Amino acid sequence: MIDAFTRTGPLMDATSYPLWAQRLIQECSASKRRVVEHEFYQRLRDGLVSARTMHQYLVGGWPVVEQFSVYMAHNLTKTRYARHPGEDMARRWLMRNIRVELNHADYWVHWCEAHGVSLDDLQAQDVPSELQALSDWCWHTCSQDSLVVAMAATNYAIEGAVGEWSAVVCATDTYALGFPEEGRKRAMKWLKMHAQYDDAHPWEALEIICTLAGNSPGKGLQAELKRAICKSYDYMFLFLERCMQLEQQESHQGSRLRGALAQGLTGR
Repeated sequence: MIDAFTRTGPLMDATSYPLWAQRLIQECSASKRRVVEHEFYQRLRDGLVSARTMHQYLVGGWPVVEQFSVYMAHNLTKTRYARHPGEDMARRWLMRNIRVELNHADYWVHWCEAHGVSLDDLQAQDVPSELQALSDWCWHTCSQDSLVVAMAATNYAIEGAVGEWSAVVCATDTYALGFPEEGRKRAMKWLKMHAQYDDAHPWEALEIICTLAGNSPGKGLQAELKRAICKSYDYMFLFLERCMQLEQQESHQGSRLRGALAQGLTGR
């Protein structure tokens, strides 16, 4: 296979990958930054997100967390043994990591419990439609798109952004110290696992993507990969923007209530 890609440099170094992949990383970087550097995660890090907004965030995020192993299983069904080196890599990687994702669903439930969000709340999915779009997109791409595109949209784009924003939230102890000491470790496990553990995952996914696509894929495939990756970031951004709208509404209502109380006190 003349066009085959085999990584020779460090896993987590962009220059270890073909030039087209390096361009792809750069072209998608602005969309990724909108997610990783979003105000919501800065407020979460500082312990400033309201209980109502946090409830919506956790409920809205549950389908992606709960079904992530299912997305990966969809991609696993697209592989065949010894048909292509990239498929063999994907096959081993997906089989190994599906079980990991099952455990992550448990950790998300523990995080939710620390915020008073029950399993019934998660299953009811009483959230704005903007908070459901990301899970719908993940399901669509993994059930309909090719292996290389679907892994780019989920295991590369989403896991990469999650690893970076969770590191932002865990950069200080402010948010963690908001939980009672006896339940703090359990409440923070999902965030800590992603901030410390998942940072290699998107690079591993990128290696698989490059092995599947080769050193010089056609411009059509390159464009499709860029669309899929940026669409994942865009749906994550839409999710966060809706959460901030909820937060602003909460703040506005609180200001109105404080104003009404102050007016009532002065009127006595």
